[in-house]
Amino acid sequence: MKKSLLLWQTIGFIFTSIAGILLHFLYEWSGDALLVAPFSAVNESIWEHMKLLFVPLFIFTILESRYFKDDFKNFWCAKLRGTVLGLITIPVLYYTYTGIFGRSADWFNIAIFFIAAAITFLSETRRLLSNKPCILSNKAALATFIIIALIFVIFTFYPPEIPLFQDPRTSLYGRSITANTIPC
Repeated sequence: MKKSLLLWQTIGFIFTSIAGILLHFLYEWSGDALLVAPFSAVNESIWEHMKLLFVPLFIFTILESRYFKDDFKNFWCAKLRGTVLGLITIPVLYYTYTGIFGRSADWFNIAIFFIAAAITFLSETRRLLSNKPCILSNKAALATFIIIALIFVIFTFYPPEIPLFQDPRTSLYGRSITANTIPC
């Protein structure tokens, strides 16, 4: 089971990395399609980069749960804990390094995404292998995943006007509606 988990987690890291990169460009590739906006990056804000991590993680977790649901009593809680840790890693690293250097570098922003994905899967694997009980039940952890997913969707269209949600290139927030936007 340990080898199987390590294989699944490695595949999950690769899936999340590739899917996150593709989701970064999908909204633009789709001609700013409204249906693509909830799960792809609609701008260059830190929030949208967090979404690029969350969406593939959540999809992979659902797939992985089919295989491991009976093997780990703490499955959803461990996955939620790792996901939240990865999501927190992105703004912490971004704001730390831009605060120190006073500017942003695309190559480092990409590295942050991979670091956050690695931290997520390492944390999940460690927690799953320890099989320590969690504070949350699996049902509560799954419900929390769904709430986080809904928050990502809502804030794509109605983001708070704070720096986390602001596109540093355009100074806009969330999904911008322009004359060129295709509504479907």
